[in-house]
Amino acid sequence: MDRPVPSGGGLGFNGGQLLYLAVAACVSNDLFREADASGISLHRVAVRVAGEFTGEPAVSAPISYSVEISGDASEDRLRALVAHVDRIAEIPNSLRGGTELRLDATQVTAADG
Repeated sequence: MDRPVPSGGGLGFNGGQLLYLAVAACVSNDLFREADASGISLHRVAVRVAGEFTGEPAVSAPISYSVEISGDASEDRLRALVAHVDRIAEIPNSLRGGTELRLDATQVTAADG
């Protein structure tokens, strides 16, 4: 994942991409943790996040994600696992709940002193 070349590609992630990556990583991590706690061995997990930023300043449009999963459990148990993680995953729940974010402090050192 990187920015498009016209937007400075080759420099790594931008903040929006990291936000979406945080959603995917949180869901993926929780799927493995909760599967292990339930005695399910997962063979494959893929989490894809979709969204875009619009406006000035840019704000994320609604974010969606999809999950592909396979493991040594029935389809019903795997679907229940995904539904459970959707209810408990910290980053998605923080976004859904509108977690307050504020700037607490700024420390500035001018070049001349």
